[in-house]
Amino acid sequence: MSTIAASLFLTAAAPAVVRPSRVRRGAGNPPGRVVRVAATASGRASWPTAVPGLSSFRVAAVPLYKRPNTRVVTVTTHAADATAGDAPVTVADADPKKASAFVVGILWFFGHQLIGVGNDVIMKYTGSTLGVAQVVFLRFAFATLTMLPVMFLSGMESFKTDRVPLHVARSVLLAAGIGLYCYGLSSAPIAVVTTLNFTIPLFTLVMARVFLKERVDATRWIGTLAGFAGVMVVMQPGGASFNPQWLVVLLSAAMFASLDVLNKIFIGKESFWAMIFYTALFTTVIAAVPAALAWVTPTGAQLGLLAILGAGANLLLYCLLKSFSLVDASALAPFRYTELMWSAAVGALVFGEIPAISTLIGAAVIIPSTLYVVWAENQKSGKEE
Repeated sequence: MSTIAASLFLTAAAPAVVRPSRVRRGAGNPPGRVVRVAATASGRASWPTAVPGLSSFRVAAVPLYKRPNTRVVTVTTHAADATAGDAPVTVADADPKKASAFVVGILWFFGHQLIGVGNDVIMKYTGSTLGVAQVVFLRFAFATLTMLPVMFLSGMESFKTDRVPLHVARSVLLAAGIGLYCYGLSSAPIAVVTTLNFTIPLFTLVMARVFLKERVDATRWIGTLAGFAGVMVVMQPGGASFNPQWLVVLLSAAMFASLDVLNKIFIGKESFWAMIFYTALFTTVIAAVPAALAWVTPTGAQLGLLAILGAGANLLLYCLLKSFSLVDASALAPFRYTELMWSAAVGALVFGEIPAISTLIGAAVIIPSTLYVVWAENQKSGKEE
């Protein structure tokens, strides 16, 4: 489930990339000299007063995650006289607190993954006795209730929105995606569900090509096709162990990818907290009718677990945002796949599910493929900047 959260809200958290500015080299700063600067996640930088001769600067668009321990970025200096030309110089922030930020960010990210796996356990357990629509309804009802204090503390302005159709569209996709995901958890081992949901970036790439008319080069198509080949290894269509019900997990991944594409269209046009709150609210409303039609009175224990599930969805997002505030989102991509380790361990301990060899082999194909797609996207972004 943490894979889904990262997918849903990745576009809302800007990566810590240094943006273009200018630097002028004076006599005290010859070409190649190393100077120190405090670079922030917002892309701004401030020069210490001890460094003379630097009145402005231009920083190349270099992701901070490439050198997280030293926060090294690259700048191009310009001589005071116009005849000297450009000369490269490295700018570093040696603040010891920055060195630990990467580790702390990764710990927050692992926390968000563990909460996500815990949410999967709750949905799998409650979904075995309650209807899928009822689980979705109660999950988002409790998520909406636990978001209310945050909204009130943020002020009444946080409730303002003029994009109700956007929230409804997001909620329809989210209700369908979570419903299919919950159904998948009831029919497949947690490790299989987690592995198949690693395909979300692959579906996103295909949909971005179809609906956003984004250019997709041959190398990224190769990565996408390789990823889906890994899906075939996990699913084993035509084999004795093939379970057609597992296809709903892939359909849920396609729903979440559609949500990603929708986010790309509307990102920046609505406040983040409003998007979270109203999406949860409208998803609750959408799931209310099918939940009522197949309502089963939940026990006190089930209500307690579903309340934890709703609160956990918001806590999961908080941990994700904390990790994004400390580490570039692209740098977190390789760590996203440790969720398979958590889900396999929890599935074995709680439900006695031992991952099949085909699941592990398929993951060994899907994970490098999606990592490659993420890398290709980062390369494309770097060239555009």
